[in-house]
Amino acid sequence: MRNSCKGGLTDLKESQILKKRQLLRNNEYYTMQDVFDRLYEQSCKNFKFRNLMQYIFDENNILLAFRNIRKNKGSTTVGTDNVDISQYMEMGTDKFVTYFKHEFTNYVPKSVKRVVIPKANGKTRPLGIPCMKDRIIQQCIKQVLEPICEAKFHQHSYGFRPNRSTNHAIARCMKLMNKGQLHYVVDIDIKGFFDNVNHAKLKKQLWNMGIQDKKLISIIGKILKSEIEGEGTPTKGVPQGGIISPLLSNVVLNELDWWVSSQWETYDTKHKYSCLHKYRAMKSTNLKEIWLVRYADDFKIFCRDYKTAQRIYKATKQWLKERLDLDISEEKSKITNVRKKRTEFLGFVLKVEKKRNKYVCQSNMCDKAKKHTINKIKSQIKVIQRNCKRMEISKLNSIILGSHNYYRCATNVNLDFVEINFLVLKTLKNRLKNHITDKPKISETYKRLYGNYNGKIRTVQDITLFPIYGCKTKPPMCFSQDINNYTVSGRLILHKKLGGYNHLIEHLLKSNFGNQSMELTDNKISLIAGQRGKCYVTNNNLEIGNMECHHKKLKSQGGTDEYKNLVWLCYEAHKLVHCTEQETIEKYLKQLNLDKKGLKRIDSLRRQVGNLAI
Repeated sequence: MRNSCKGGLTDLKESQILKKRQLLRNNEYYTMQDVFDRLYEQSCKNFKFRNLMQYIFDENNILLAFRNIRKNKGSTTVGTDNVDISQYMEMGTDKFVTYFKHEFTNYVPKSVKRVVIPKANGKTRPLGIPCMKDRIIQQCIKQVLEPICEAKFHQHSYGFRPNRSTNHAIARCMKLMNKGQLHYVVDIDIKGFFDNVNHAKLKKQLWNMGIQDKKLISIIGKILKSEIEGEGTPTKGVPQGGIISPLLSNVVLNELDWWVSSQWETYDTKHKYSCLHKYRAMKSTNLKEIWLVRYADDFKIFCRDYKTAQRIYKATKQWLKERLDLDISEEKSKITNVRKKRTEFLGFVLKVEKKRNKYVCQSNMCDKAKKHTINKIKSQIKVIQRNCKRMEISKLNSIILGSHNYYRCATNVNLDFVEINFLVLKTLKNRLKNHITDKPKISETYKRLYGNYNGKIRTVQDITLFPIYGCKTKPPMCFSQDINNYTVSGRLILHKKLGGYNHLIEHLLKSNFGNQSMELTDNKISLIAGQRGKCYVTNNNLEIGNMECHHKKLKSQGGTDEYKNLVWLCYEAHKLVHCTEQETIEKYLKQLNLDKKGLKRIDSLRRQVGNLAI
């Protein structure tokens, strides 16, 4: 989600789509997509990978890791060595790559910073923040392991996987309850899952997946045993906060997914049926119909009757203990008949109610989610009261819009937000009464997102506040199994192939910039994509040999290599920015034949370098 210059916000869904596209494009820019596709295809064929390190410390993979880490919100968070991404941004590209190749030869991770964050229930969650060097190394490993693991993961595991979200998990639950009429739900809560993962078992699971590079397994073992600041070396567990930890947690529970699935969904029958006829035939046997939906360590097993639910509850508890050495929380684990009681999952509560002649799932925000949303909105209102800046007002809009987009798949979400609005409105009126203007200025973003609502409009600092009650249900869609980052057809569903300026990106990637900083090298590539291969001034397509990257504020005047300080120009436009002789100015103006917008941009760039406007 991003703030516009007028305080507006882009739609969260659009932002998520752009982020997915960006990750795919990053892979393509650094020519790693073909490698990832090949690893995925080989993993589908049960290939044994014994030399993965060649891909992990490949120059392009290291540069891709830097690019992905740099775009991460946590890139400014420091570890125990007090270093953030800025130190590596100042390195030359060659030096950066050489440094990390050397690190892989005898890798020893630094200690992990312990951070404790509050949970919604009042308890705390311990996070382990690795140092920046270790995060980049973990990203290099994750990029290569992910396509191999994706080929092995179960289709109804939704947490920490490309393109999948909580909405897909909720949609799957609702489908099983509506279409499948499966109304007995087994909830299993694993006690301290991330803190109790068995290291030896995890490494064996990676080996069984085909990841049989001994040097890589050794490095992963070192990452798992990284010393935790103030606590010593762990003997078990996967540190929450590490780049590679979510992928490893999915590897651990993947075995559970396939075990549950093998009882019904992927049961191997002697006769080969079509999918529909297979389940119809199986219903005449003694097999028990069960279906799994998992998001990270939260999972539900849907059953048709209470007896089956009891059996799978006991069997899953026993299997987790014997196979993964994990215990369950007896207090939080239970069997629910959703015709009588509600079941909670990922911030939602689900229950079926009779509608005409069948049961239909009705969903709401859970009580903890409502309370958490109310507290977040109230806290931000208090911040605005003390510090009424546009940035803080936009942040309030971000909180409201983000909550709407996350919970809108609930069938009764409009009633939930009407209640939240009622409980927050008094705080909003009292604390911001001196800041709310009588004559509201309605932004274009507000019209696009909330233009159909007729409630009172409130404006602070010329930014229209989004209506808290303004949330309509949008039925969640089940995840399409055809979407895949590692097949050509799967990527085409996500985004159209970039056209027109791929050759410019390839040219930049192949160019040797010597001691040019990593930040400038990376930002040049981002900027080509940001400007869609066009000159900032003329809006004409840039060409190899006729494209120059300009610093808006010159380096000699204290300018930086930041993205916002750069702009791609054609040769003539760049000359026009810097020239001072009237004859030269007229020469390039004649060549460029600029419109009003182009002239305005040229004048802006000229003033920033200290020249007079034309």
